[in-house]
Amino acid sequence: MTTIPCFQVDAFTAEPFRGNPAAVCLLDEPADERWMQSVAAEMNLAETAFVRPLDEETFELRWFTPRLEVDLCGHATLAAAHVLWEQSQLPADRAAQFQTRSGTLVCEKQGDLIQMDFPATPAHETTRPPGLEAALGVQPLWVGQSRYDYLVGVIDEEEVQSARPDFRALAEIETRGVIVTSISDDDRYDFVSRFFAPRAGVDEDPVTGSAHCCLAPYWSDLLSKEKLIGYQASERGGVVHTECVGDRVKLKGPAVTVLCGEIVV
Repeated sequence: MTTIPCFQVDAFTAEPFRGNPAAVCLLDEPADERWMQSVAAEMNLAETAFVRPLDEETFELRWFTPRLEVDLCGHATLAAAHVLWEQSQLPADRAAQFQTRSGTLVCEKQGDLIQMDFPATPAHETTRPPGLEAALGVQPLWVGQSRYDYLVGVIDEEEVQSARPDFRALAEIETRGVIVTSISDDDRYDFVSRFFAPRAGVDEDPVTGSAHCCLAPYWSDLLSKEKLIGYQASERGGVVHTECVGDRVKLKGPAVTVLCGEIVV
């Protein structure tokens, strides 16, 4: 019987059962794409990461939602790096380098946190797509579009917190997802956000690293700050430290393993 190690990791949190859960599967050889998609559907988490060594320092990394493969995922990258160090697949003082559909991504340990170097995906102001406002149930002050998502700025945190989207209607809008954001009422954070991606099979993502590649440039311009702290106000909640550096965004947060097991192949 052949088995593959599989872990469930809560990312962007140091506390189990908060943050964003991701599955991480450690492969020894290339896997069939249909099989990986089936595993992701079985895991039924926002993303399942598949990690395969390419050499002593570099790994292939692919991400699947229960419905499809995605080009960029922050929390599952954080989870993958965490597992490699925790399982002694990499020395703690060595960076994790991943080859992905979004190029090379590098993760480094910084004390209890993991820092990821991601491409920035700034949003540019755009015309509101038909049905967006009604599907979200909010009143946008500003709407922009990034490489992956729509970004919707609203008046305050209460508007973010109270949003109750019509997910069926939201899934009709041609985009990976929709980010809703405002300034934070809490002095510990600079901004708050929520992320909805029913078209990709995830109604609301608990904490979305890739969304902060869009949020960080947006709020950095508005607040004239390079280093920012965002709180994603989902039911589980999570904190993302961001820093804009040219056309890159550094994302930082902790992770904790909550489940270890094996998948029977």
